[in-house]
Amino acid sequence: MGDMIKGNHAIAEAAVRYGARLYAGYPITPSTEIMEYLSTRMEEVGGTFIQAESELAGINMVIGGAACGVRSLTASSGPGISLKQEGISVLSDEELPAVIINMVRYGNGLGTLYTSQCDYLRETRGGGNGDYRCIVLCPSSIQEAVDQVGLAFDLAEKYRVVSILMSEGALGQMMEPCDLPDFQEVKRMPWGFDGKYSCKKIGIFDRNSRKEAVALNEKYAAIKENEQRWESSGVEDADYVFVAYGLPARSTMGVVEQLRAEGHKVGIIRVITAWPFPEKAFADVNPDVKGFITVESNATGQLVDDVALTARKTSKCSAPVYCLPYVYGVPAMKAVKADFAKIKAGEIKEVY
Repeated sequence: MGDMIKGNHAIAEAAVRYGARLYAGYPITPSTEIMEYLSTRMEEVGGTFIQAESELAGINMVIGGAACGVRSLTASSGPGISLKQEGISVLSDEELPAVIINMVRYGNGLGTLYTSQCDYLRETRGGGNGDYRCIVLCPSSIQEAVDQVGLAFDLAEKYRVVSILMSEGALGQMMEPCDLPDFQEVKRMPWGFDGKYSCKKIGIFDRNSRKEAVALNEKYAAIKENEQRWESSGVEDADYVFVAYGLPARSTMGVVEQLRAEGHKVGIIRVITAWPFPEKAFADVNPDVKGFITVESNATGQLVDDVALTARKTSKCSAPVYCLPYVYGVPAMKAVKADFAKIKAGEIKEVY
């Protein structure tokens, strides 16, 4: 078992060890420690750290690093990630791989500093203009976050897309034992700019956008087929299946264990890739399931939409889909158990 380490520091160190050599960004709570850590660490390993004048400048610097074939990343939260959307759309258009860390905080506009999961719809739908998707990974522990940093870079480069590590403010601020990876050999992508024009045409003129769209759909179809990730338990005979991700999934897994011990037939699907959404996980669900229940740290329910769509498509059942949105924070097990009892009693109505 590794040493105790803070989540943001572990993510930053993992990025260095997985070969990242450019960080450009702007500070914002609760992700700032990633930037602070890399402000000295990048120099120690021969990389480049830039505190940009704004989030917009930071993401555009990441575009430059990615275009040169360097493993590049930035990190932010809430409104900072919103400001980066144009750059993320440009990265996607030019098929440049990069990693974006989002330590989610709650609220509209400037929001609050509370840990939350309110950015799900933006990240899974491609938050900027155009027709694109990002791979979205959702860790539920510091160790998993560390492992997913390497996976995020590998998948970004394999498919020439943006990978987003969508975590929560609380995971960045807490401490857990963690094993950090060995240092990887730093490599520059062979397609990076080398003084000669070697990329596809960019911009808005003289492009065959219909042909590009065919290739784009083929790429996204391959990602959906090959990169779905999840963890499930007890779904084969479950009357009710919980669906959650991140830190709320940790609470929910405990709830499932307790309810099972009390004689309730419940199961859980822990979402690891929010996109591609793990549709294949639903194929194993009891066809006579009585309901799906999402556990979310947001106000309106966002994960619930994908669960409803997937349940109808994959498990081919008409069971109701419920949502337990706890706004912000990590839901307590006793709260989830109490609300489960209300669902069974008909006091909480289905969303779909």
